[in-house]
Amino acid sequence: MNPSALTSPSLLTVDGLVGVVFLIMVLITVVGGLIACNSERLVRSIAGLVVCFIGVAGLYFFLNSPFVAMMQILIYVGAVAVTISFAIMLAAPEEKKKIGPTSILAGPLGFITAALITGGFVVLALKTEWAIHNKLNDGSMKSIGLQLLTDYSMVFELVSIVLLIAILGALVIAREGRKN
Repeated sequence: MNPSALTSPSLLTVDGLVGVVFLIMVLITVVGGLIACNSERLVRSIAGLVVCFIGVAGLYFFLNSPFVAMMQILIYVGAVAVTISFAIMLAAPEEKKKIGPTSILAGPLGFITAALITGGFVVLALKTEWAIHNKLNDGSMKSIGLQLLTDYSMVFELVSIVLLIAILGALVIAREGRKN
């Protein structure tokens, strides 16, 4: 057996760069999610949500699914996030409320739970045999369109329902408008 086959790939090889690109996309997604969850201002939270959506689109692109990546950007970044942004801008501002700590155990308990879940996912990822699957199709627009309108028509309709719910939610929030 060749001893160089047992070593991990270098960053200067294609496999090493693929791993780096994947980790960058994961980092963008996680940072965007953290910004969305931890920002005190809603506009910054929406910006974090957009960054998270773009990171997920990058992961889709990384997984050889450019059509799904573009749909992620068009639907979630272009429609849902912009609709939420307009709803926040049109809604009446809320009064600032001071929220005190709920319990002294809430932070450590949440951290321990997140660490256990993350550890479980890491163990699962390291022990799983990741098989390489053959391509199912050529990835052309024709084959994707045929699959969307035949095999995956239910998913296609569910995406349109999600968009409709987002638009209706924005209209309900913005119904009152800003009050002077």
